[in-house]
Amino acid sequence: MDHQSFLKMAVDEAFIGMRAREGGPFGAIITMDGKIIGRGHNTVLLSCDPTAHAEVNAIRDACRQMESPHLTGAVIYSNFEPCPMCLAAIYWADIRSLYFSKGRSDAERIGFMDKHLYHELSMKEDQREIRTSQLALPEMEQLMEEWMGMEGKNLY
Repeated sequence: MDHQSFLKMAVDEAFIGMRAREGGPFGAIITMDGKIIGRGHNTVLLSCDPTAHAEVNAIRDACRQMESPHLTGAVIYSNFEPCPMCLAAIYWADIRSLYFSKGRSDAERIGFMDKHLYHELSMKEDQREIRTSQLALPEMEQLMEEWMGMEGKNLY
């Protein structure tokens, strides 16, 4: 199969979730070596979970199938450009190839805030809508030291 075919499958996945009223019009397919290893559509409304985006659901599915948090060598197809959260999840999964059809301005046009989130994240922390504060805790030093000394830890 070619990239267009996998991208069309992501659109089909979006139709499934949207028509079932499980979430927005978003779908994703993940492949490795030309075979589908994960699929997902937006289930934000079904699960009452704002992180249940198509790409995250597809990554979760693929990681279960592969029995690994790493999807090195995989390709993800998403009908829309992934939001910043999903893009970060793609990086965390070590997926290095992404195909999408419509961009963040298209998502904004149909009522989604992807473009706004990308803008927010490009701003300095003190200019963002969300105010953040960093507080020092001595327990954090102990936690970090224990982690660094832990044998056989698996980094992801």
